[in-house]
Amino acid sequence: MKTLGIIPARFASSRLPGKVIADLCGKPLIQWVYERSQKASLLNELIVATDDERVYSAVKKFGGKVVMTDANHPNGTSRAAEASKNIEADIVVNIQGDEPLISSMMINETVKLLLDNPSDVAATLVRPVEPEDFHNIGVVKTVFDKNSYALYFSRSLIPYQHTEFNVTVYEHIGIFAYTKDFLLTYASLPETPLSKAESLEQLKVLEHGYKMRVAITECKEAGFCVDTPEDLERMREYFTYSCSKEKL
Repeated sequence: MKTLGIIPARFASSRLPGKVIADLCGKPLIQWVYERSQKASLLNELIVATDDERVYSAVKKFGGKVVMTDANHPNGTSRAAEASKNIEADIVVNIQGDEPLISSMMINETVKLLLDNPSDVAATLVRPVEPEDFHNIGVVKTVFDKNSYALYFSRSLIPYQHTEFNVTVYEHIGIFAYTKDFLLTYASLPETPLSKAESLEQLKVLEHGYKMRVAITECKEAGFCVDTPEDLERMREYFTYSCSKEKL
């Protein structure tokens, strides 16, 4: 089984254009994502999929593998599907391009879900949500059934918390593994109402009647998406501190 990791990295982010090549301690953000992803032992190959020459050049400069894709993709999964078409692979992992602290352990966990469950076509991870994030729309919540298949993903709080019966609320971690055959199928499927309403690409899988395997990550590292200028400054402070410690 060959596993291909793809990091979709478009330039034109709605809230922070060019964030994937923003400088973090002397490296573009996408380089941190790439180098941390390379540490995943279950990936046989890793590439960046972009639609912009600036991102393409930045990846080439640090020695990464990169391919150009169409600019008109509705989401990262669709971009990953195009990038994977001409590459031999059995499993494709969609790795978020704006998570410079991505854990290689989480990548391995996601791949292993499909390796251990060969009849499944899609897999992802979750972790418990802290109460202060219950109503944070930037934290995507997930519910899944007793067989560990996703029932729904939402920016709203799910499930509703009755005071007399509290259950664990889970945050969806934005990493996906697909069989390559299903990934190409996904790209050919029409967009769906709930996916559009929630702005969550994974709902398209469920709305078309497919199942997505879910597992609770054992990784204790907390990833962090860079979505806003404030997020970028927070990451710069983190990496500046980390890089200065390494030089001591």
